[in-house]
Amino acid sequence: MTRDWQKWHDEYDEPNSPLAHRLRVVRRDLRRALAEAPCGTDGVQQVVSICAGEGRDVLPVLAEQDEHRRVRVLLVELDPVLAQRARTTAADLGLSGVEVRVADAGAVDTYLDVPPAHLLLACGVFGNISAADTRQTVATLPALLAPGAIVIWTRAGRDGGDDPSQQVRADFRDHGFTELSFTSATESRFRVGMNKLDTPAATRAPQAGTRMFTFR
Repeated sequence: MTRDWQKWHDEYDEPNSPLAHRLRVVRRDLRRALAEAPCGTDGVQQVVSICAGEGRDVLPVLAEQDEHRRVRVLLVELDPVLAQRARTTAADLGLSGVEVRVADAGAVDTYLDVPPAHLLLACGVFGNISAADTRQTVATLPALLAPGAIVIWTRAGRDGGDDPSQQVRADFRDHGFTELSFTSATESRFRVGMNKLDTPAATRAPQAGTRMFTFR
């Protein structure tokens, strides 16, 4: 049965839920990333959020920034209802530099007309795709990123035994990223990672027709 993603978002409204706690950590890391990530020659940062949902992580933080108009944002979300909610929130917050695109976030073709991202969020993705697709996604990301770009990602972990978030950390290390931070919550199973791309992306180009992942 396909998950009801609109209903899934309701958990964010419960202040003590794991999703609400994870959201607070992602927003915290995003504030740091906006301060540390590079920007283009025009002084504008390109931010991309894949499987962005309602944009709850990006949009409120962007609205806090004194110079939020110097940030250009692309939110990619397949569900048109969630995408419309994100558009409404962006408009309510006065964020004119936000595009919400209803598209398949796992297809590289979705990003072919987008400038290389200085900051990319992959939250709520890796726990819903296979380990092989996770590796493929991390391997593909450098082609979508500017040199020095920062990626924020999430993955549910496990208490004891094999923790799949550890493999995600290794995948990033293996593909030219340095870990800036890793949060492992003690009261719930979520993990939040932040990694910087050290390997120059200029020699890579996104390949049309490439698929990074498919939701299970």
